[in-house]
Amino acid sequence: MRMTTLAAALCAATPLFADPLPSWTDGETKTRIVEFVESVTDPASPDYVTPGDRIATFDNDGTLWAEKPVYFQLIFALDVIADMAEEDPAILTSDALRAAAEKNYQAVIEGGEPAILDVMRVSHSGMSVEAFQARVADWLETARHPETGLAYDEMTYQPMVELLRYLRDEGFKTYIVSGGGIHFMRVFTERANGIPNEQVIGTYTETEYRVGENGPEIVKAPALGFLDDKEGKPVNIDRIIGKRPIIAGGNSDGDFAMIEWTTQATARAWG
Repeated sequence: MRMTTLAAALCAATPLFADPLPSWTDGETKTRIVEFVESVTDPASPDYVTPGDRIATFDNDGTLWAEKPVYFQLIFALDVIADMAEEDPAILTSDALRAAAEKNYQAVIEGGEPAILDVMRVSHSGMSVEAFQARVADWLETARHPETGLAYDEMTYQPMVELLRYLRDEGFKTYIVSGGGIHFMRVFTERANGIPNEQVIGTYTETEYRVGENGPEIVKAPALGFLDDKEGKPVNIDRIIGKRPIIAGGNSDGDFAMIEWTTQATARAWG
């Protein structure tokens, strides 16, 4: 009798269903997310989507992790330029590179896309992918956010971490589709977001296959290969995934085309 009473008490004290999004404010947005996920994962629902078509794509900067005071990859790039300039000041062949060596973020940003691409060209090329990613990993170990003191790969948004986990638990395949560099993001996304390398889509430089002292390797070239931003996002999703997402998330006009492409299809399919 006592065992039965105890079992009943334990059941009463335990929620029947755990909240999949505990950090989210209870309200319309959270309700709509849960209702949508339930509708597309219930085989009895007219909106059911088979697991192979449950594709979710998310921007990274400002969506999954923070982007202030400036994009974290730009901070990395300026740190790299500063280190390179100490060894060889001759690399500082432009105003953008000289500003980068002084870690003058504002001056680089004010130079617009040409200045940023110049900084990225020097800091992100001329080495193998493995060497570049080792440099990123070393930077993540020591660099700290100027306001929080946290490592940059700890600057993620808890509600979005929960959403990614919830979607994966419900059979979704989650992708990052970002203007950030693909080789930069692949260093930390599995640890920070649970998203493996092959599900990270981003901007990339041209690469070359070489056989050198270290054997066969893929080397990052200076030329921009593809800018994964704005209209480039749905183009790259189609090219790499081959399926239109049914959920997409972002925080800027750089994500509009991806979200428009996703929601238009969803509206046609689910009214």
